[in-house]
Amino acid sequence: MGSIEVFPRKHGATLADVWRMAPLRGGGAIKARSAKLEDYAAIRALQRAAQPEAAPWSLKQFESQRAAFPEGQMVAVCDGEVIGAASSLIVRWDDYALDGTWNDITADGYFSTHEQQGRTLYAAATFVDFSRRGFGAGRALQQARRKLCRKLNLRRIIGTVPLAGYGAVCESMPPELYAQRVVWGDIDDATLRFHLAQGYQYCGILKDYYLAADAACGGHAALMVWLNPMYAPPGPPAFETERPRKCA
Repeated sequence: MGSIEVFPRKHGATLADVWRMAPLRGGGAIKARSAKLEDYAAIRALQRAAQPEAAPWSLKQFESQRAAFPEGQMVAVCDGEVIGAASSLIVRWDDYALDGTWNDITADGYFSTHEQQGRTLYAAATFVDFSRRGFGAGRALQQARRKLCRKLNLRRIIGTVPLAGYGAVCESMPPELYAQRVVWGDIDDATLRFHLAQGYQYCGILKDYYLAADAACGGHAALMVWLNPMYAPPGPPAFETERPRKCA
């Protein structure tokens, strides 16, 4: 006959038990939605954390962005908390091409340059809570941008990505080589690599695009583009498509 030994039940939970039972921060579903006025404080906090050297949106800028193009202003929300934000406007890219700066394209962040008849969705800014990186907030915002691009039948999304780590190596290589080495996989630049993983194509360097005081990127940006595979060019005017009537 065997014997059964009964072990006493634990009276107190261990730290491991508490960790297993506690919900993980940011473990809920992440959704992207249109930005609301009450999101302003959270968006401003995200901007301060992501770019401490730059001034965050003022309330006047934020209201102007929403008035110009409300569909292009988005936030990523998890468990009721704003953990990411993205701002966009539509432009005629040929008016700026490689000569414009961020301030030129966005009208100093007020988006008064928004042109509903343009073909390019310009990704003006994206911010994600650094403590939630890897949880999918950035992907959710990029998916929402692509969905908006397809919905409005725009030709492309153009984004300008600061070269986050270039300041540390600017003495040893030009920005073009830095970006190329990121594309090749030799340098780990998280923001640029993220855009490549999201289907963007690297198109070159825009020099002195941001404030030169931004030592992290030296003021330079990588020009990135995502082409809308569902874009349908507008048809010719009706009078060009009408067939001439045959004489009876």
